[in-house]
Amino acid sequence: MTLAYTMAPGRGDTDMILASLAANLATRGIRCCGTVQINSERCDAGPCDMDVRVLPNGPVLRISQDLGPSARGCRLDPDALETAVGLVADRLSSGADLLIVNKFGKHESDGRGFREVIAEAMAMNLPVLVGLNALNRDAFESFAEGLAVQLPPEPAALMAWVGEATAPAKEAV
Repeated sequence: MTLAYTMAPGRGDTDMILASLAANLATRGIRCCGTVQINSERCDAGPCDMDVRVLPNGPVLRISQDLGPSARGCRLDPDALETAVGLVADRLSSGADLLIVNKFGKHESDGRGFREVIAEAMAMNLPVLVGLNALNRDAFESFAEGLAVQLPPEPAALMAWVGEATAPAKEAV
C-alpha cells in the first residue's frame, strides 16, 4: 500500500500542482484515475468557481454552488462531488497506475466523498496521492493510520514518488 499527500501553502496551489502533475503523467503513459480541481475566477469578484476534471479525460463537473455574494460557509455541492466519486470508482475498476484525489476535504473528514475510493485503491495496491490542507490534516492522518507519507509540493519530488510507487506495476507488465 502506497499513500502520499501534498500540501502547498497558497490558496489553489495544491490544485495547480496536481493538475500539472496529472497532465505530465499522461504524456508519459501513466494511467491516472481520480480528480484534479480547476478554480475559475468570477467576473463578479465573488469566490472562485470550483470544478473537478475526472481523470483521465473528463468530464468536468462544477462542484461549487453559487450561494450569492453575501453567503458565508461551505459552497461545496455535495451531489456534484458524489457524482465525481461515482465516476472515479467506475474508472478505478477499469485499471489505473495511480489514483489522484484533488483534496481530502471536509466531506472526506466526515466519512463521505473519496474515502471509500481511496481505501479501495489501497486494497488494490494502487498508489494514491491526495491533496490536503491544514484544516483537514488531523482527519486525514486518522484515516491514514500512519500509512501516509508527506511529499513536498514540488513537481520533481512528486514525479520521483510516482516513479517509485508505480515501478512495481510497470515491472509486472
